[in-house]
Amino acid sequence: MKAMGWMPRSVRTSPRPTKYRRRHSCSWRSFIRVFTLRKVLVSVTLVPVFLFLAIICQGIPPNYADIRSFEHRLPQHSLSKHQPQYLRFPGHLWGFGFNNVLQEAILMSHLAYVSNVSFVFEDYTWSHLPLPWTIYDFALRPARIPFNALISGPTAGGPMSSAPNAPRAVSAEFYAQVCGGPESKKYIISSLNAPSDADGVVMIDWWVDQLASVQEPCIEIDSSAHDVFDRHFFGNPRILSLWESLIKSPVLTDFAWSPLVQAAVSRNFALLQPESAKDLYDAHSRKSLAGLVALHLRRGDYKRHCPNLAKWGADYMGINQHPSLPDRFDRSPYVNDTNARLSYYLDHCWPSTEQVVERLRNIRKVYPGLRRVYVLSNEWAWSLDDLKSALEEDGWDDLVSSTDIVLDSEQKHVAMAVDMAIAEKAEVFIGNGFSSLSSNVVMLRMAKGMEGESNRFL
Repeated sequence: MKAMGWMPRSVRTSPRPTKYRRRHSCSWRSFIRVFTLRKVLVSVTLVPVFLFLAIICQGIPPNYADIRSFEHRLPQHSLSKHQPQYLRFPGHLWGFGFNNVLQEAILMSHLAYVSNVSFVFEDYTWSHLPLPWTIYDFALRPARIPFNALISGPTAGGPMSSAPNAPRAVSAEFYAQVCGGPESKKYIISSLNAPSDADGVVMIDWWVDQLASVQEPCIEIDSSAHDVFDRHFFGNPRILSLWESLIKSPVLTDFAWSPLVQAAVSRNFALLQPESAKDLYDAHSRKSLAGLVALHLRRGDYKRHCPNLAKWGADYMGINQHPSLPDRFDRSPYVNDTNARLSYYLDHCWPSTEQVVERLRNIRKVYPGLRRVYVLSNEWAWSLDDLKSALEEDGWDDLVSSTDIVLDSEQKHVAMAVDMAIAEKAEVFIGNGFSSLSSNVVMLRMAKGMEGESNRFL
């Protein structure tokens, strides 16, 4: 062993321990090290996969095969029977809300009825893509729903009790069989010269005259110039000149919701609390659900739409201006005051919880038997909690909304019709005067003989 020689004290002492800097786990260097370019690319490619799984997990929409089979077997869908003239509107609305489509279909089928031709009804169509589904609100929805999943009655091929010899409506599928062959000749009538800004009676009469001179069995309306019945017509009192004819037409007197919709209403009898179950089962019963007020509280896209209505100076929908309805919308005092006009529109189009409670309180003074509230709304369930609490504090027994209704997978996609069927039977209906849904409910209630005074607006 070698002896250690002398060293200075400073050398012989233990070396000073090395100082290490604490590295921050969230530093940019560690971030780059962990999230390499490869991992970033993998993460990005997985995003659509997760979105796809999230959409699929909400369920595959039904195909309504049984209802399509029902439509296929309608008695008028027989080539061996005498064939009437058929009237089809290829430019019908699609990609719009159900009530925009329904109000148009009702008038088109009424035109066919008064012209003594067979109306060609279409699917409720959201998309013309070849796939059976489309994506809406990050969920799959049917691209097309057979009309008989939503409504029954003459507009969807049902019989007309008051006019048993009138030609019944046929499906677009059957029309294609009869009129789609190379030997068939279609007679096309253009809307170019048709009146579009006249009273409803004038418009209907013009089309009746055009159809009366046609001999060909297959008639189609070319509405590329302008719609036969456009949104301006439905939003204008010009439609009221048709009122007496409409409410006597089998299109409305024999109108009914589909069995699928009626089954959903009956299934929720415990929530609706009818005095008698028969009040729900009988689709043509004129007896209302006593004590129930149905309130249409439109939210969602109306947050943008209501201020636009004020900007445009819009009025209530045409049907909602019927003279027998007690509530009027008068914007004339606010024409020159932009802020006051906007406030007035929002009061009636986008009311606050306090305003809704006050409105219901005032209507209950007129109808003291009202105890329960059914809210038709596109709002989330939690968003209605404040309204429910406020109404309970104001003395109402309970509040039930669209979100409380129990629906199966097929009924889920016709839920708007379920809402309307309930509103149609309520003792009192409070609608949004600017809404086509409210307008259609008012029309159907009055066609069933319910008093105009039972229809109110926010």
